[in-house]
Amino acid sequence: MSATANPVPQVDSVTETGATPSFNAQRAVSLSPYQRAWARFKRNRLGYVSLWIFVVMLVVSTGAELFSNDKPFVTRINGQLLFPMISNPSEKALGGDFVTPTDWKDPFIAELKTKEGNWSVGAINPHSAQSTDYFSKAVPPSPPTTTNWFGTDSNGRDMVARLLYGFRVSIWFAVALTIVGTVIGVVMGAIMGYFGGWVDLTLQRVVEIWGAVPELYFLIIFAAIFEPSLGLLLILLALWSWLGLSDYVRAEFLRNRSLEYVKAARALGLSNMQIIRRHVLPNSLTPVITFIPFRMSAAILALTSLDFLGLGVPASVPSLGQLLLQGKANLDAWWIIFPTFVLLTVTMLLLTFIGDALRDAFDTRKS
Repeated sequence: MSATANPVPQVDSVTETGATPSFNAQRAVSLSPYQRAWARFKRNRLGYVSLWIFVVMLVVSTGAELFSNDKPFVTRINGQLLFPMISNPSEKALGGDFVTPTDWKDPFIAELKTKEGNWSVGAINPHSAQSTDYFSKAVPPSPPTTTNWFGTDSNGRDMVARLLYGFRVSIWFAVALTIVGTVIGVVMGAIMGYFGGWVDLTLQRVVEIWGAVPELYFLIIFAAIFEPSLGLLLILLALWSWLGLSDYVRAEFLRNRSLEYVKAARALGLSNMQIIRRHVLPNSLTPVITFIPFRMSAAILALTSLDFLGLGVPASVPSLGQLLLQGKANLDAWWIIFPTFVLLTVTMLLLTFIGDALRDAFDTRKS
């Protein structure tokens, strides 16, 4: 009998990661468009690292009281275990003469904490945004010292605390304005683009007329009539912040409403709201997502500029614009304007890098 050789089984070539090309191709196909965009975003190292730096800055500023506070977290004085951040006792309760809340910078309290059996645990930077050390001999604005790392502003308040709390106000104001403006822009753009016809023409004229209204004049008028507040400023800026985005959303809806899957959904009897929510809107969010970092940077600059002009937040609220105004009035106090400028510049650069990375991630031609 003639021996025949057993056929050798074919083995797929294996990639460096240990997976076959067919497996990688199947895995790539199984990913959703947003998952593929996220994978492309992570390959952009500059944008990905910028995102994480920005997230850390956001988290630190959100918990500003944990890093910069003039009240201890917990303290033990004369056998009493106290939590001044939650409930600040009067000085008289600690053996002093005043019934007012305790000033933890008072030399009497500072000496009391050093006595045997007494201890205190507080923030790394023992200053809050509004606290002033009335017992300091330095004349504000004072230069950096071991007590005030970035010096003090023209009112004797710690610059590190002012920057930290001011950045929190700016960044969360930008988040709120971006969310409100994005929601209004998406709704208006969706209505114009999906329904078209006389609805589109009418709303386009409304957008053109409203966009011609001078926004700055409205801000000046309202600032003269009402007390400055973040809520009022948010409402006024939100009235104009959606105009540009609505045009892009409208264009996406105009393009997607004529595609086959939308026609099939109509043939199945789905309502307009169901078609918009399930089919058209998810495929029209690319410009919305890619514009978010740029809209946030514009909101931060808007708030800073209005604060600098005196049209922004109340004087009691820490803000970066107020620090720039103080720096302008005290040009010899470089420790006021320089850290504020650096913080604003770094924030703008981070948001720009994130926005560029998002734009490239959603550009399928660069995949």
